[in-house]
Amino acid sequence: MQTPKPAVSLIRAKSYEQEALRESLTTLLAPLGGIAAFVKRGDRVLLKPNLLTGSRPTKECTTRPELVRAVAEMVMEVGGKPFLGDSPAFGSAKGVATANGLLPILEDLNIPIVEFHGKRYQTVNDNFNHLLLSKEAMEADVIINLPKVKSHLQLTVTLGVKNLFGCVPGKMKAWWHMEAGKDAARFGEMLVETARAINPNLTILDGIIGHEGNGPSGGEPRALGVLAASDNVFALDRAVLEILKVDPLKVPTVAASQILGICPELSEIEFPNLSTDLLQIEDWRLPDNLMPIDFAMPRVIKSTFRHLYIRFIKEPMGAYAKG
Repeated sequence: MQTPKPAVSLIRAKSYEQEALRESLTTLLAPLGGIAAFVKRGDRVLLKPNLLTGSRPTKECTTRPELVRAVAEMVMEVGGKPFLGDSPAFGSAKGVATANGLLPILEDLNIPIVEFHGKRYQTVNDNFNHLLLSKEAMEADVIINLPKVKSHLQLTVTLGVKNLFGCVPGKMKAWWHMEAGKDAARFGEMLVETARAINPNLTILDGIIGHEGNGPSGGEPRALGVLAASDNVFALDRAVLEILKVDPLKVPTVAASQILGICPELSEIEFPNLSTDLLQIEDWRLPDNLMPIDFAMPRVIKSTFRHLYIRFIKEPMGAYAKG
């Protein structure tokens, strides 16, 4: 029996205006069976955006609130129960979501924000059988991954696979940088195994406006006019690299997925809407210089204390300023 090709739906989309965006998402998901192919009535649905930071809300470092709203509304219309969760590098998910304009949307739709906590889950790779993943993510009925197109100082480009690293709770991410980051190939493999363990049901990539240059937060916005969706996050990442004209071997997550045999060749991917050659851009800006992935021990300790300060002192104290 022949295995069906993984499908990556690609369309042009230039607006975050709600009605236009909703129409774009309907077109995007139609070849995949629509949202109803992924969400059934009563399902608890994790919406996993990129909530990297609250410090640069105008620089397109995070998934746009309009996309989160549109997807959440589609989930609710078929009877799903969406909740939003992430584990930002600094601060709480609620704090970063608030800084990026998500809170009014979540309150309007009565969608809870969940802070991720850890639990060990078995992985298929013995090298990473001690992965600590969020139980809130792993126990959701459906996971919808909502990454942003971004250049990255350490990983060249980050897309769907890297966004799932947010399902590693708290400062475990920094410790993984230190443990696996001395070898870019090993770090890429760890990210791939994380994504494989989480196994999102659907990835919808926010590429209407991306973040190029010295990302994940130090670059600048760049209009791409692209939305992408797939139930295969590895195929989606490979396809988007073709649009950006970036060599897959230069992106540790995609290179690792190819070595592990879970990333299809471009010729093995079905494109039911637009093909990658119709969306290519010539001058997507990568980082000026790539930085080492590994975090030295002092940096991890400093990062941990900064996280604790923001989470338990700065953000709670901020509530008193509202009176």
